[in-house]
Amino acid sequence: MIPFNQPFLTGRETEYIVDAVNSKKLSGNGKYTKLCQAYFENEFRFKKALLTSSCTDALEMASILLDIEPGDEVIMPSYTFVSTANAFVLRGAKIVFADSRADQPNMDEEKLESLITERTKAIVPVHYAGVACEMDTIMNLAKKYNIKVVEDAAQAIDSTYKDKYLGGIGDFGTFSFHETKNIISGEGGMLAVNNPQALGRSEIIWEKGTNRAAFFRGEVDKYGWVDIGSSFLPSEVVAAFLYAQLEKKSEIQSRRSRIWNQYREGLKELESDGKLSLPVIPEYATNNAHMFYIVCLNASDRKNLLVHLKENGVHAVFHYLSLHKSDFYRDNHDGRILENSDNFSDCLVRLPMFYDLTENQVNYILEKIHEFYK
Repeated sequence: MIPFNQPFLTGRETEYIVDAVNSKKLSGNGKYTKLCQAYFENEFRFKKALLTSSCTDALEMASILLDIEPGDEVIMPSYTFVSTANAFVLRGAKIVFADSRADQPNMDEEKLESLITERTKAIVPVHYAGVACEMDTIMNLAKKYNIKVVEDAAQAIDSTYKDKYLGGIGDFGTFSFHETKNIISGEGGMLAVNNPQALGRSEIIWEKGTNRAAFFRGEVDKYGWVDIGSSFLPSEVVAAFLYAQLEKKSEIQSRRSRIWNQYREGLKELESDGKLSLPVIPEYATNNAHMFYIVCLNASDRKNLLVHLKENGVHAVFHYLSLHKSDFYRDNHDGRILENSDNFSDCLVRLPMFYDLTENQVNYILEKIHEFYK
């Protein structure tokens, strides 16, 4: 079976983990945490980068930093992972779901303004497959209505919008280093803080609501409980693993891009014949090759294609189910039909995508897809 995902190891992860263990400093905010955070601040020009235990944690930090309260409204796509919504629901927010664009799963920026009310506190664009949402429109709306923007860039490391790194455009950006992502630490995430007014408080919330970090820098003579917060820091073992990955970021991205382009080249004929649709990369966006997906013509095609691939030793999968139809939240949805989100829920297929996927394996997968459509 060709797996859907297989974590890539650079070879230095265990070396750095042993170094972290031997340093006898295993809790968060040690040597490797600082190295990783400095990497993101220097390479991606984020004002502050804070490693977290997951992207979910980073989203929850953003929700706290926005002072989300019961009754506040937060706009986000329905076609996203549940963590995007949970982070704000936990604070009492009402989620207002936006539909996807017709040509790609990202939220339809042209329909956002109609969703804004006097209770709207934030917009959360999700950069699906690492491809940028149309951020100029979103940021202009945020400025017009004085609302904040949290970029869910879980899949979008190293991708840009008009030469600006994703996660660095809104007030906050959130990233995932789960083993299915391009750069991994098993579990892990990061909050990018771009709003200057939130820099100090973000560190306090990150440190369980204390000014501990300021104390260790010698800025205060003692530290105590000054705000709400939680234990969002990962251990040094996680950070050491991540740093080994970051050192090989360019190599990893280059290899994934070659695989992505091989898929694209091998399937463009089927798209021309009207059998399926391929990913759309707008002119304003770059492609970090996080995933390669196809969109079938209907749910029946999708189901049968997945069965066909599985029977031939290929583990392909579908993706999100529209959150506005979920058991948990459908009674809170306002009843709007989000046909594009539902279409992607019914018809999108993700193909195997990982560093060690060989050219021969990709050719075999392409052969089986063509075989299905014949």
